[in-house]
Amino acid sequence: NRLESLCELKCDTSIDPSYFYGLASICQYIQRLIIVNVVPKPNSGIAKLIEVQKNLKYFEWTDDFEIDYFTDDPYKETFLELEKKAGFLNHLILFFLHVNNSDYATMQRLLPKLHNIKTLKTNEFDFIDERNILDTLVYKDLEILNIDYLSIGETSIIIENSGGHLKEVSLKPLDYLHDLDNFSYESLIFIRKIYENCPLIEYLSLALMPSKNHFIEFEKLLQVCQNLKSLLLITSNSYIFETEEEILENRKEILKILIKSAPINLREIRFFDEFNVSLEVLEEFFEKWRGRPALSILTSNSIYKEEDYKNLIDKYKNNGVIKSFKCESEEYVEDMN
Repeated sequence: NRLESLCELKCDTSIDPSYFYGLASICQYIQRLIIVNVVPKPNSGIAKLIEVQKNLKYFEWTDDFEIDYFTDDPYKETFLELEKKAGFLNHLILFFLHVNNSDYATMQRLLPKLHNIKTLKTNEFDFIDERNILDTLVYKDLEILNIDYLSIGETSIIIENSGGHLKEVSLKPLDYLHDLDNFSYESLIFIRKIYENCPLIEYLSLALMPSKNHFIEFEKLLQVCQNLKSLLLITSNSYIFETEEEILENRKEILKILIKSAPINLREIRFFDEFNVSLEVLEEFFEKWRGRPALSILTSNSIYKEEDYKNLIDKYKNNGVIKSFKCESEEYVEDMN
């Protein structure tokens, strides 16, 4: 039977459970399983299919329904079986629309068992809300960490417990900058954890406070992380009062650090929030970037759509210094996927 060798399956939860029971009797070596949850109710057939798998490496679950309320838990049965396969998984990608408190216990048991995980992507991490649980998330093979709703303090713990293989640390800025307690300290620790534990990092979102210590640590990070290709900088500051002059001076300093220490592999910089600089400062940055690989810049500040800025940007595009310079929405700039 050709189905015996099936190694990848994409399906949705509208399919009758009997179909999956039939597959479960034949297909036991699926390596890549992608499920779209279009009907938010339990599907025992999917749970059975997961139960019989002997080599499941990749699991992806995406909620895609419009119902705001449901009585039957669509997650529990499936994720109880997935928990038993956690040690085999290399890649786990989850997009939830509704996860209730009742589901937290299942996820709290599943996540610490991902001993061989390389990719962890999820838009929901509220079920890990205690330090003692965070400390159990030891992912020595982790390469991609892409999580929404995770503070930089919590992220630092996961990074410290990783095995030095991380290539991407991507967090949604609007979601993790809400943690005001000790933010200056936590953001400084986060930078250090990156350059101490992530020498292979290629894609990074980074909150940068306007302080001398942060700038020193930022420069160290750039010097150590030579594989860095794309950098999302969050430089907005609601924690320290700055005059407009100080804000512009600090942004100028950030560009100077980038010129001085950015790794040769850096191809893209995303400036989140209102990162504006004068024409003179921008031209100086472009001029000193000359001789490096062409740079792509994304920003959400509409000032760069003004005629003077557009003319300057076009000049350095034509010179091959800038590959692209786009003004997009904050949601677009922050999304490194």
